[in-house]
Amino acid sequence: MATKNQMIRRAVLLSAALATMATGGVVPASGAEPTPPGPTTAHPSGSGRPGEPSEASSGASTGASSGKETAPQQSTTPSGQATPGAPDSSSSSTTPTPPTTPDSSGSPSAPPDAPSGTASDAPGTPPSPSSPSDPRALPDPAAPDAPLDPRAPGAPGVPGGPPSLVTGDPRDFGAQIFRGNAFDTCQAPSVSTMRAWKGTSPFGAVGVYIGGRGRACPKQKHLSPAWVAAVHKQGWKLLPVYVGSQSPCVIAKNKRKVRMSGKDPYGQGRREGQDAVRQARKLGMTQRSAVYLDMEAYRYKNKKCADTTLRFVQGWNSAVRAQGYVAGFYSSANSGIAHLEKARAAGARGLPTAVWFARWRVRPSVNGERNLNPKAWQPHRRIHQHTGNKKRTYGGRTVSVDHNLVDAPVAIIK
Repeated sequence: MATKNQMIRRAVLLSAALATMATGGVVPASGAEPTPPGPTTAHPSGSGRPGEPSEASSGASTGASSGKETAPQQSTTPSGQATPGAPDSSSSSTTPTPPTTPDSSGSPSAPPDAPSGTASDAPGTPPSPSSPSDPRALPDPAAPDAPLDPRAPGAPGVPGGPPSLVTGDPRDFGAQIFRGNAFDTCQAPSVSTMRAWKGTSPFGAVGVYIGGRGRACPKQKHLSPAWVAAVHKQGWKLLPVYVGSQSPCVIAKNKRKVRMSGKDPYGQGRREGQDAVRQARKLGMTQRSAVYLDMEAYRYKNKKCADTTLRFVQGWNSAVRAQGYVAGFYSSANSGIAHLEKARAAGARGLPTAVWFARWRVRPSVNGERNLNPKAWQPHRRIHQHTGNKKRTYGGRTVSVDHNLVDAPVAIIK
């Protein structure tokens, strides 16, 4: 009798197992009904169209939503129970591309180590380079992108290809050029001051500090989308400046608290480049607008420091171009500009489209800088900051400004 009962029990278990294999469910515990397979993903209420990654699912894979690395989410049944063995929504027969979750402005969500408000790729995951077919990407054939692999030709310390002079008219790929005098000042002046200066001053453009953790005036009293629209209507051209992380060997003591990390400078540069575009976009500056990275003077003859700084700049440029904006670079003529010229001559990739060099107390000239090859970054790719920290009064309004001679891309206001 016992032997017969055992045989019946085995037959029941075998039947249950065969039924499970036929339905694709899991092997049930003894005496339990097989669980039918559920959907591979559970879309949260209010999520996007089927097949699109939600913010929660992207955050799970990148660590963005929780602020730390997390394991990929399990797929769930409608009852909310985990279904072991069910495929993840991102799996396919081909290698998946790491997802990015756009926010309302179209920028990817921030990674755990990015500053508040920044956008980035997943930490430690090299982003895909922009392709010519990407409608957002800015094609500047004269400034080919840097390789993602730090050991690839053209990366810091690695012999590059034939050097590019970074030449060609930026208007050919949609940039807008301003030629004339400009001023920049830490705090964007009021709309009324800008109105008073328009026509009474020699300036036709203004440099504005749109963001970055190294920005000296983080609380801008006037700078806003309404301010941008108003001064644009007055006839001003804008030069957006982003003061991000600074070189590890930055000279100014007040900038040492915002030095970049040497662990992944390319990735950090990309994150801050994406934030720079986000800030420009929020102010109403559209694609093909220029955004200038401000890198204060540093000891570029320190090779390790120079390599780290260049890698950051390459990542920043790559991110800015990938979003369809013009990547510019500001620094001291004897520091960052000399460094980039040296890198250019060595065949480095990922260089800026335009350069803004500071050399004070000399005659204004976009073509006379001794630390630049006279044929490099030409035409319409240069700005010379020739005078600094001067109080100027026009139309009864006084502002402390720097003077610049411009022949370079500016912001395009929608």
